[in-house]
Amino acid sequence: MTRRKPALIAVDGLGGAAIAAAARAALASIDRATRGGVSCWDASGVFEELAVAGADAGPPSVRTLLLLYAADLAFRLRWEIRPVLAEGRSVVAAPYVETAVAFGRAAGIDRGWLVNLFRFAPRPTERRFVDRTAVRGGRGGGFVEFGFEQVPKVMLGATRAELVERMTAYLRASARRS
Repeated sequence: MTRRKPALIAVDGLGGAAIAAAARAALASIDRATRGGVSCWDASGVFEELAVAGADAGPPSVRTLLLLYAADLAFRLRWEIRPVLAEGRSVVAAPYVETAVAFGRAAGIDRGWLVNLFRFAPRPTERRFVDRTAVRGGRGGGFVEFGFEQVPKVMLGATRAELVERMTAYLRASARRS
């Protein structure tokens, strides 16, 4: 275990199970005295509500899904991340901003719109990327799986395989920049 100053560790990538495993590994690398926990997507329950809304609610667009992700992230920052950091402990955010940005970019959303949308999120102290392209559907998946299930294919503008390829390329480039 490495003793370090309190940090916000971002874990981004494809595949909810792989992100969760990487988050647990990141948490285990933090000294117990400063270990604060993991903040996971849908802490606010907004995506759970969307999933149970059914067909009457209509399918969300990519932008709607990203706006909901930003709202959920704001909730996580307010109730899970900032309080832990203020206590002098480290927290792992899984996923954080890059996963949502990769999803948006793969679906053709303008980079400037995405940068502006997530401007409120503090820069993480450390970034970790899950370099796996296996994305499964069904319950227990991550944000990417949820997006693939909820947003109609015609709104995504590409096949699932093409989106995974684009997201993987974006995340790999982001990892190199970090």
